[in-house]
Amino acid sequence: MGEKLLNEYLNAVYEAAENDQGETLAQLISLQNLRWFVRSRAAINEGAIDSYLSQPLSEIVLSHMQAANSIHDNDWLKAFEHQCGVVAAITKWLQLQKDENWSLPVMHTACVELRLLALQAERIQKKSHSVSHVECLEKAAESLMGCFRICASDNRSSEEMTKRWGMLALINQLFKVYFRINKLNLCKPLIRAIEGSPFKEDFSLSQQVTFRYYTGRKAMFDSEFRQAEAYLEYSFQHCHVQSRKNKRRILIYLIPVKMLLGYMPKRALLEKYDLMAFWPAAQAIREGNSNGLSRAIEKNEAFFIKNGVYIMLEKLRMIAFRNLFKKVYHILNTHQIDIQALNVALKCSGVTDADVDETQCLVANLINDNKIKGYISHQHNKLVVSKQNPFPALHTVA
Repeated sequence: MGEKLLNEYLNAVYEAAENDQGETLAQLISLQNLRWFVRSRAAINEGAIDSYLSQPLSEIVLSHMQAANSIHDNDWLKAFEHQCGVVAAITKWLQLQKDENWSLPVMHTACVELRLLALQAERIQKKSHSVSHVECLEKAAESLMGCFRICASDNRSSEEMTKRWGMLALINQLFKVYFRINKLNLCKPLIRAIEGSPFKEDFSLSQQVTFRYYTGRKAMFDSEFRQAEAYLEYSFQHCHVQSRKNKRRILIYLIPVKMLLGYMPKRALLEKYDLMAFWPAAQAIREGNSNGLSRAIEKNEAFFIKNGVYIMLEKLRMIAFRNLFKKVYHILNTHQIDIQALNVALKCSGVTDADVDETQCLVANLINDNKIKGYISHQHNKLVVSKQNPFPALHTVA
């Protein structure tokens, strides 16, 4: 940038830092706001930077300007490397600041943009096949963890001034990286850090919504469905009413979780959020039609795989069998049901290759999963169900 423009920019950075104006300084080092760089791109004057700013703030600004120049040149890998330098310098800066947290917006802005640059660099790496495409994301996670450790260890500052207020925003960025590179095991200590925090109910609502969205998804993958429902329900109910895109994203995971707990989605909800891919599956499960469920999954297979819920839909197959057998129980109106009758029902629903032994195996699995209360009488080849609540509500046994 031109010398005059550079001096104006450096003076603005200096004034923001001197007056503890975190939001203003965050805008000045944001790659989303490059108005200081649009008019001219003369060589970066490190001497001028050092004359205005002390370390490590001068290092932050230098790395930021280098990242901005790299973006102008469409060199995303280089931009990512320079943004790593920005976050590393911010980590040093945070360590030097005692009993103050006004700079947290600067940290948050730099960390978000580091993750976004890592994603862009990942796309470049995938195309070139030069190195593992997760390398940049893993490096970004390491940089984010550096900031997180500083914030998490700030136990001596007052409640108002502690840097621990920055923990949840960092954790949410780390979640986004770990889900992207499929390292969900690394989320567990981060979840514990927030659950044990005295501020867990006082973080901003938007950050809490994001946190519950990711913890709900993790609980879903861990087959902790009631917990997943609680987290995702919180996220959906507290998500901004106009954030239709985010609400839809939450529902993609909340709907199959609720289906596993026995709550089928209403058509109006699916139509509202353009999620009709779930409707044929929900109908098939209500009817106890396993064959219909297979067709529904196959029809929308690309959607389910893309969003990571394909396996969840496959798990619903046992619920379809449970609902079918419950229909047989009501039709026969007896607590002793011939396995042969269940086998006939399976064949009528389209499972034509199931024999009696396979039917008995299905029943045994449903009993083992507590979806049916009863036992198999092998001597009489019958399913004997409990006289009290033989088919418990699914949300009570998940």
